[in-house]
Amino acid sequence: MRLLLIEDDVSLHTTLQRSLVRSGMRVEVCADGSRALAVWQAQQPDVVVLDLSLPGLDGLAVLAQARAAKLDTPVLILTARSTVGDRVVGLNAGADDYLAKPFDLDELEARVRALHRRHSAAARDNGYDSLQCGQLHFDRDSGAAYHQHQVLDLTPRELTLLRILMEKAGHAVSKERLFELVFPGEPDVHFEAIEVVVYRLRKKLADKGVELVTLRGLGYLLKTTP
Repeated sequence: MRLLLIEDDVSLHTTLQRSLVRSGMRVEVCADGSRALAVWQAQQPDVVVLDLSLPGLDGLAVLAQARAAKLDTPVLILTARSTVGDRVVGLNAGADDYLAKPFDLDELEARVRALHRRHSAAARDNGYDSLQCGQLHFDRDSGAAYHQHQVLDLTPRELTLLRILMEKAGHAVSKERLFELVFPGEPDVHFEAIEVVVYRLRKKLADKGVELVTLRGLGYLLKTTP
């Protein structure tokens, strides 16, 4: 499970990260509310644990921006505010669960796993099987890619390349691996052909809020742009 922890208390987020990593989770930490949305979009986590009191932008504003950007990641709010009214505000803003500080680490882990299970089950039940990177969406069922609900005009090879990069958004994919998947069973195709597909896809994504980055010696990655 990939978890994004948005928490500015260094002692707390260090403890939480260490504990959750030991439980088998991949944990990314963001301590600044103003950067949280960009990190959220780039990391594409399975669950977000969000503190309400953040520097730069408070947690409720981060959550509102995320939901407005169509990020449907389940969110567990952490806060010292424990009144019923505060919980209602957080849930109405789009949170899925709420845990008041101080809390037990085992309870936090159990709630995170429960959110992940429910979200995964709901996605399967609704037939929802798509990828997202910023405002790009790839529908696995139809094989179509969308930007702000508009279908992108891409060739089959460009679609395959985009799907692979969206599956690993924010992480490098080697040129060799991309070549194998974009040109499967085509031994007569030159290895450099993958660079042509990358070039064409990069041009088509130029104004879509994402960037197809070349990492010398590592491959390519897709990331959101500010």
